[in-house]
Amino acid sequence: MTSLPAARPRIAALPTYSRAAGAEAVRWRASSNESTVPPSPAILEAIARTGARAHLYPTLTGDDLVTAIRGRLGVSDEQVVVGGGSLALLQLALTAYTGPGTEVVLAWRSYEAYPILIGIADAEAVRVPLDADHRHDVEAMLAAITPRTSAVIVCDPNNPTGTTLAPDRLRTVIEGVPEHVLVLLDQAYQEFDENSIDVADLVHRHPNVLVFRTFSKAYGLAGLRAGYVVGSEETLRAVRASAPPFGLNAIAEAAALAAWSDEAHTAEIVRSVTASREAFRAGLAGLGLATPDARGNFVWLPVGERAVDLEELCVARGVSVRAFPGEGVRVTVGNLEAEAEVLAAVMEFLAR
Repeated sequence: MTSLPAARPRIAALPTYSRAAGAEAVRWRASSNESTVPPSPAILEAIARTGARAHLYPTLTGDDLVTAIRGRLGVSDEQVVVGGGSLALLQLALTAYTGPGTEVVLAWRSYEAYPILIGIADAEAVRVPLDADHRHDVEAMLAAITPRTSAVIVCDPNNPTGTTLAPDRLRTVIEGVPEHVLVLLDQAYQEFDENSIDVADLVHRHPNVLVFRTFSKAYGLAGLRAGYVVGSEETLRAVRASAPPFGLNAIAEAAALAAWSDEAHTAEIVRSVTASREAFRAGLAGLGLATPDARGNFVWLPVGERAVDLEELCVARGVSVRAFPGEGVRVTVGNLEAEAEVLAAVMEFLAR
């Protein structure tokens, strides 16, 4: 008798990324934080044009996209790495800077992929509970740093709560982390928050900070997987060395370039999201359900142990949402019809 190859124990024990109930059978999908606005004609034209050359390799390191990003942000080519989504780039950073015997401090609840990526890197996740306002507990996170800490993840705006740290609080975190510890600042939803940071200045002042952003949300390219990370040349050197060649496919790069240039289209996505977000939160408040301040393209409903019950009511009304059992429900915004059905589900939920 022979046995099949065995995975490393850490890999075999990894949690799995959750699936939203009924996501493939509903009319509206408000469970994945996708844009409700399709790509602009300019983006579609770039996709079609590049698809006709799919028999050719893309640029080695997403060279054209790097040039466009560094030009707008005011950094050098060596301070930008692009890849197949910000999540893939975060995995590269964890691979380069963490590993067996190290710890990664993160807020919790936060993005559910983080513990998976940390486990793949063979590091240990140190989860620090959010504060009473569903925000990162800055002092508790800094207190959790030990000699084994190799990285601290800050998700701002935080997924799934949508909360952010005020600029001074974000500075407190960054300045409180020792210089030899990496700060991984995940800003996938930054475009939906009126507070923004000067990325070039931040990474100049703090060479241990890497800033991750994506084309999946405000640029509406979730299906193509493109993202970028900005940091100091020294810190990014190891990330770049960890990256496989041709890590960004040609169609994704062409679409991202077109989206980066089509600022009016991005502004329309942001406008649509922010208007829907505030109206939806007002509707929830009118029903008696308070929600934390939201700065992403989603709203967090802190319904605790009844999260799955609310998810089921939403699915019954044709809307998939993302339930986190025992904690709450995250609802992607941007579609008024879907939000009206969720409000009706919440009304029924609260009446029970």
